[in-house]
Amino acid sequence: MVYIICFIVGIVTAFGGSLIGLGGGIILIPALLFLHQISSEFAWATPQTIVGISLIVMVFTALSSTISYLKKGRVDYKTGLLLLSGSIPGGILGSWLNQFVAAEKFSFYFGILMVVLSLLFLLKRKAISEEPSSSQKNMRSFHFDGKTYHYSVSFWTAFIVSLLVGTLAGLFGIGGGSIMVPVMILLFGFPAHIAVATSMFMIVFISIISAGTHIILGHVSWQYVLFFIPGAWIGGTIGAKVNQKVKSQALEWILRVLLIVVGLRLIIEGLT
Repeated sequence: MVYIICFIVGIVTAFGGSLIGLGGGIILIPALLFLHQISSEFAWATPQTIVGISLIVMVFTALSSTISYLKKGRVDYKTGLLLLSGSIPGGILGSWLNQFVAAEKFSFYFGILMVVLSLLFLLKRKAISEEPSSSQKNMRSFHFDGKTYHYSVSFWTAFIVSLLVGTLAGLFGIGGGSIMVPVMILLFGFPAHIAVATSMFMIVFISIISAGTHIILGHVSWQYVLFFIPGAWIGGTIGAKVNQKVKSQALEWILRVLLIVVGLRLIIEGLT
């Protein structure tokens, strides 16, 4: 029964993560923390084990999603590779720091992170531009859905932001998408669909590096991971296809509501 639940959780979390570019970590981790509380069969689901499993599952979620997005030409891989410059070393650092997080406080810290991420959407966003600006440096152009979008991404801003994102990804096992998607939309002016697709592309690499660190530290329970992976592949593929039919504004609202609901629940859980 435990293995069937793992398979179903893999499908659901990967679907949600792929749909809004989060990688599934913010759904998978709360789900396993909840199952750990209500069932003795999930006694193995400690924060460190959960994070290790989450990152491995996200490799397959992100890979299946990225393949679908690449076929549709939605991935800005040049900007994605630039943002990976800080995310990869950050992922290694965060994965190492995870072992020092107290189990009884993990839900509380994770919940605060989710609420803070949801509040990012209240900030004034950088306007999405369909016309190039001669006054801005490091302009990038991306053609999508019959339109060409222009946005500015400086190396040092991208490096510092992605270093922070990678650290949090490795620390909490969230893949980085829940932070990187809002950053790309609000700070750099990405259209939501391009931000989601590019985020999944990045999560492939961030999760591989972070998961590798957790494997070395012995945080992975392989007998359960093997049942999450096929579910993640199926859910990730379906989520990417559904994403192509949903409007950008709707994606942002789904992301915002999900972060708030999950965040508040985890904070309450961490305080009890």
